[in-house]
Amino acid sequence: MGQQQGAAPQTEASDIHRARPVDVAIIGGGLVGASLGAALARLIAGHGLSVAVIEATALDLPELDEQTASQAWQPSFDARASAIATGSAAHFEALGVWSEMAREASPISLIHVSERGRLGATRLRAEELGVDALGYVIPNAWMGQVLHRHLATLPLEWHCPASVEGIVPIAGGHRLTLSTGEVLDAGLTVLADGGRSGLKEALGITSEANPYDQVALIANIGVSRPHQGMAFERFTSQGPIALLPLPGQAMELIWTHPAGDEQRRLALPDKAFLGELQQAFGDRAGAFLKVGSRHAYPLSLVRAHESVRPGLAVLGNAAHALHPVAGQGFNLALRSVMDLVEAIEAGLRTGESPGSAATLQDFERRRDDDRRNVIRFSDGLIRLFRIDQPWLSHARAAGLIGLNLIGPLRRTLARRAMGSER
Repeated sequence: MGQQQGAAPQTEASDIHRARPVDVAIIGGGLVGASLGAALARLIAGHGLSVAVIEATALDLPELDEQTASQAWQPSFDARASAIATGSAAHFEALGVWSEMAREASPISLIHVSERGRLGATRLRAEELGVDALGYVIPNAWMGQVLHRHLATLPLEWHCPASVEGIVPIAGGHRLTLSTGEVLDAGLTVLADGGRSGLKEALGITSEANPYDQVALIANIGVSRPHQGMAFERFTSQGPIALLPLPGQAMELIWTHPAGDEQRRLALPDKAFLGELQQAFGDRAGAFLKVGSRHAYPLSLVRAHESVRPGLAVLGNAAHALHPVAGQGFNLALRSVMDLVEAIEAGLRTGESPGSAATLQDFERRRDDDRRNVIRFSDGLIRLFRIDQPWLSHARAAGLIGLNLIGPLRRTLARRAMGSER
């Protein structure tokens, strides 16, 4: 989002006179920051909260429409799609954006989990849970456009394009110096910039990064037969391969490679690429006929050592970046957004400010177990399937078969995938 920063500049006396107070400043207008802005709408209306969103990328909001849904209007709205849990869809419904978002959503009716070369498989079905879908796959570009169109109707302060060039703690919050020359005194500053701006480092917030030495290759794939809402998670010796349903006979591919190995496949002609994918994945999804543009993203488990301080909260990828194997990253971030708003609202009812230590400690209590469980689940899953030992492969296969036969365990896994169990 913002530009790379070093140490925050010293606050000049002139800044004090031109600083303007806001209750909440959201740094980053991507999927997480935009969702937070939308979620704060009821507090703007009910408590007179003042909210500013600071976004470095220029956004021409009035011209966003369905004809431009595939364009990357903001860096997080790239070629990828996100698997949205049913719990996340319910959150978007509460924000008043789901009906529009659902226009480009592909429901997941069944999740098929298997390991290449083994007979075991687990099938998670929506009908077992009594729901219409286990989740939905939505292009990030479309989610971003829907959220930004909605934010354009709310009484938010937009600072766009603008980046935060300085951030310093002050009594009651932080002083933000923007690239436009404006200065904001924020009672609560929320870092939702994906961790790319350097603001965490400027504040002395460190992160623990554990690279997986893997890269995710992302592309849209045309398949020979209707997917009927089926999503696949296929574990191979090189890493997991996921296929997510998209409109028509298309699926989004997330193909994990050892770091460096993806370069050769990025350069392959389409026919050769599809042939190697077919060999690696098998024919469970049918024949692979077409491939769109290919993109690669390095994978790491990243956790900020602090997610709250008085007057400060860290959300989304700035707080934690997960392996996409379980599709939980954005869903976890969205639950953090909703919990932060609930903590702010509870604090306001008892006279606490949005950035008070009590409010943010309440938020952290709400988030701790969920965050720890999701990180342990997704990290443990990828590490388990990376161990290449014959005895363990047989045990994994037996486990997948057993999980498919034991209804309660399978339903527990499905509820976690849906975001209805933490």
